[in-house]
Amino acid sequence: MKACSLMSAMEQAGLVTRPAPQTETQPDSSMSDNKYVGFSNDKHGMTQLGRIVLDGWLFGFIPETEDCTGWEMGRMQMLMDKVQDEWDKYGSLPSRLPDDLRQRHTELYIKAMELAKRKGWNPELGEDD
Repeated sequence: MKACSLMSAMEQAGLVTRPAPQTETQPDSSMSDNKYVGFSNDKHGMTQLGRIVLDGWLFGFIPETEDCTGWEMGRMQMLMDKVQDEWDKYGSLPSRLPDDLRQRHTELYIKAMELAKRKGWNPELGEDD
């Protein structure tokens, strides 16, 4: 299942795409040369890979000074697996996090969403929009 998550993230980031019809433009990519561009350089930070970085910060797997710039997909997959394993303990629901983590989650995501909106992210659109 986790490999599917990576493929989905890679597709969303524009790393793995089907050829677009000539009338469409290619999506803004969060990947460059099989490497993540980093949370700070992500098109808006709320991509699937951007959220993995946020959750890596949340659970303490990476320091907040690490935005994963230049990380190859294998390394991102390892972080994704750790994050997924940790979320599984809480049913993937922020409401089930202990109070301190729930507060931290709220703070991280409020900041990230404010930044994303300044970069043009629309929370009303689906992940594929």
